[in-house]
Amino acid sequence: MTYQPHGKHLIAGEWITSSQTFSSQPVSGDALTVSSGGASEVDRAAQAAEAAFATYGWTSRADRAAFLEAIAEEIDARGDDITRLGCAETGLPAARLQGERGRTTGQLRMFADHIRKGDYLDRRHDVALPDRAPLPRPDLKLVQRPIGPVAVFGASNFPLAFSTAGGDTASALAAGCPVVVKGHPAHPATGEIVADAIAAAIARAGMPAGTFSLIQGISHELGGAMVEHPLIRAVGFTGSLGAGRALFDLCAARPEPIPFFGELGSVNPVFILPEALTARGAALGTAWAGSLTMGVGQFCTNPGIVVAPEGPALEAFTDAAIAALSDAGEAVMLTDGIAEAYRHGVAEVASANGVQELLTATCDRRNAAPAVYKVTADAWLANEALAEEVFGPMGILVTATGPAQMLEVAQSLRGQLTATLQLDDADIEVAKPFVPVLERKAGRLLVNGFPTGVEVADAMVHGGPYPASTNFGATSVGTLAIRRFLRPVCYQDMPDALLPDDLQPS
Repeated sequence: MTYQPHGKHLIAGEWITSSQTFSSQPVSGDALTVSSGGASEVDRAAQAAEAAFATYGWTSRADRAAFLEAIAEEIDARGDDITRLGCAETGLPAARLQGERGRTTGQLRMFADHIRKGDYLDRRHDVALPDRAPLPRPDLKLVQRPIGPVAVFGASNFPLAFSTAGGDTASALAAGCPVVVKGHPAHPATGEIVADAIAAAIARAGMPAGTFSLIQGISHELGGAMVEHPLIRAVGFTGSLGAGRALFDLCAARPEPIPFFGELGSVNPVFILPEALTARGAALGTAWAGSLTMGVGQFCTNPGIVVAPEGPALEAFTDAAIAALSDAGEAVMLTDGIAEAYRHGVAEVASANGVQELLTATCDRRNAAPAVYKVTADAWLANEALAEEVFGPMGILVTATGPAQMLEVAQSLRGQLTATLQLDDADIEVAKPFVPVLERKAGRLLVNGFPTGVEVADAMVHGGPYPASTNFGATSVGTLAIRRFLRPVCYQDMPDALLPDDLQPS
């Protein structure tokens, strides 16, 4: 039977309405009237999550793994409806949503495997030394334990993989933390059907109803209530720098501050070294154009800045990139607001001193087309605004006098999610000074690739120094993401009968 969205919140297993509503803005089909929550809904969900934590936080790893797999199965069972609703709301093509659904269920299953292995617990044991002089040593056991209820903010650009059952939710549930999700208003029907899948998995696995809640809404009050509620112990966020910084400040200003794990964006610079540019400039230009326009540029790993040495070798790169981008045409963006912000960002860059226009973006309403600008490294270094993210398919080509000035550009960067080196074997010596600089600037360093697309794997880091993210020691993708929602606890001289299951003698 085809799923018909109803626009309600899911709180502790019950679908409920609010007196306030908003209308969705789909690319196609009818708008959905959606309940818009606030402080009262947040309090109800947080109270239910805290009550659930008394049970869920002490479930076995095997039971939680089976629960995560049940969520994946329930999402797959709704696959056709998820694609239909997601395409209508976001304008994303069906293939993209199907691939994103596979990534979403894949990371749920990945965390199930991860917690079954138990390595993440970092278990340590210092046996008692009662006869040690001058003082005896007690018996000490350490294990990572879940922190409690977690708030997750759904992302606009990934309606599945970074939203209702995305990486933040999957890693928090894997850790043993109940989750309260603020659904993104760009895709409320998609969020709702995924929440329906999680509710079905909760019933199948026999988990407490408060283990998961979804609250829909568009108000600033809702976001503030989520991060300020005293029962929320951490926050996962993917979104803009402005919104993320405001929520981060609220978390820090609480009577009891909590960690805010925000992924806030990046320009993801690409440095093309001289020999690589000479040998394969045209191919690199075409490849950059493909990465820049993937998903209409609405990826946080979009390579918005290219830094290359000026000269004849750069012309082949530029000509190939402009040719490929000229053929891209307009494409629909995720929301009217994102499209308007893109137009504004492009206009700001175009009006900056020293900026040369190579390709003009012609954007209409919710559509966007690529734009490319060129600027010397001197002019780029003199204007910090050019290093700010423009969310969409806009690129800036920064031309340098040579590797030394390219390195100066690298040193000037703020925190990034990624940084890329395009190099050939003859560039290795030139590249060596870049590595210690760029590893302090970015969470992921690439060679001879482009950063768009984030592999879901154990070794992945999707985070970086501020403002790419608010916690440089964390990642929102990969199994290391679970550590955001754990804390170490030491048990001294504790009888086995009182220890958590993960510290029981085998």
